Amino acid sequence: MFLAGNDLPQRWQSQDHFQIAELGFGTGLNFLETWRQWCRHRRPGQHLDYTSFEAYPLDAQAIIRAISVWPDLSELAEKLVQHLPDLNRSPTVWNLDHQTTLTIIKAQALEGVGNWPQKADAWYLDGFSPQLNRDMWSSRLMEQVFAHTHVIGTFATYTSAGWVRRNLQSSGFNVKKIPGHGTKRHMLVGVRELL
Repeated sequence: MFLAGNDLPQRWQSQDHFQIAELGFGTGLNFLETWRQWCRHRRPGQHLDYTSFEAYPLDAQAIIRAISVWPDLSELAEKLVQHLPDLNRSPTVWNLDHQTTLTIIKAQALEGVGNWPQKADAWYLDGFSPQLNRDMWSSRLMEQVFAHTHVIGTFATYTSAGWVRRNLQSSGFNVKKIPGHGTKRHMLVGVRELL
């Protein structure tokens, strides 16, 4: 869903360096599927940087248990969790292979994104349900996400809540509601357009 919502892997073909940012690393599922697709589609000389903001990282056992229902990802998950003991400092940067770097910033999203010195080509807005975690969808955070997005950069999110859409629009994104994935009827995608 995040790949298709951000028009990936098609957009990878036109850039030598691509930066993805994510709110909420969780089990690592989004990263692992992205890494798997990246390995399939990348060309020599290209590099993917994936940065995730996570206040409460899971331990290796919890990640392996959660990912076990996706056997296609198990090999990559095993490679990922070899690095998890390093998560005692932030940011934690791992070169997972010669073309893939993962950075986990252990911080609340607003603080982490606000202090991040980079900009994303694509955002995975993967916070909990807006009703359960309103801070992950606040207007202040969406403004920071917009400020840390390259021109023609995109976002995708499972939610389609009206107030979330309005926060994204007021931050500057051009937002569209599209058919959802799985049990979700709708989801939101958007782009930071040319000025």
